Amino acid sequence: MIVAERKSIPELLDMLPNDSKILVLGCGTCVTVCLAGGEREVSIISSALRIASKARGLGYEVSELTIERQCDNVFIEQAIEAIEKVDVVLSLGCGAGVQAIAERFLKKPVYAGLNTKFLGILEERGVWTEKCSQCGSCVLHEYGGICPVTRCAKHLLNGPCGGSREDRCEVRPDRPCAWQLIYHRLKNIGQLERLEKIEPPKQWSASLSGGPRVIIREDHRI
Repeated sequence: MIVAERKSIPELLDMLPNDSKILVLGCGTCVTVCLAGGEREVSIISSALRIASKARGLGYEVSELTIERQCDNVFIEQAIEAIEKVDVVLSLGCGAGVQAIAERFLKKPVYAGLNTKFLGILEERGVWTEKCSQCGSCVLHEYGGICPVTRCAKHLLNGPCGGSREDRCEVRPDRPCAWQLIYHRLKNIGQLERLEKIEPPKQWSASLSGGPRVIIREDHRI
């Protein structure tokens, strides 16, 4: 899932114009799961903005709404009436959600209330870790389902760097060495022979290096 974290209240106050009607718009999927932009967070941010407005005389009128997904026009439809009533939208969606709202409402300022961090998973309660770099050309099948592009600090594709200590990464001692994980995983599933294969240099043309990416499914187009 996409993992994000909330901007601080001082950051939001610097961003938002005074004497404005503000809609704090939450998203009910990824950012809800990572406790950054769901209904609960919308309520917290809205309350904080109201308190700050009263204390500083900022003139905010704050309303709240959470939709299922900000990145999907089907769900954006549910926010049209609320958005039309305000001067500014403070989106608690990921970067894609912010831009989807901005593209739909061309004359309405839309501000990002979150910092979108990475694509990751919940490792333990309150801890999310990056697992995928969205490189556009997945090689997980070669490495037992563990991504060296993301989880190796040096992005090595043909074995460890030799600098790890006691299964810890040389660059990030608080993290396990990705290649130790890959080795044990391949051993457990009986595929250690994969380590004998030389992986060619990574093809980065499918990544963001080639500019914004687009996927077109002709079989789904109307």
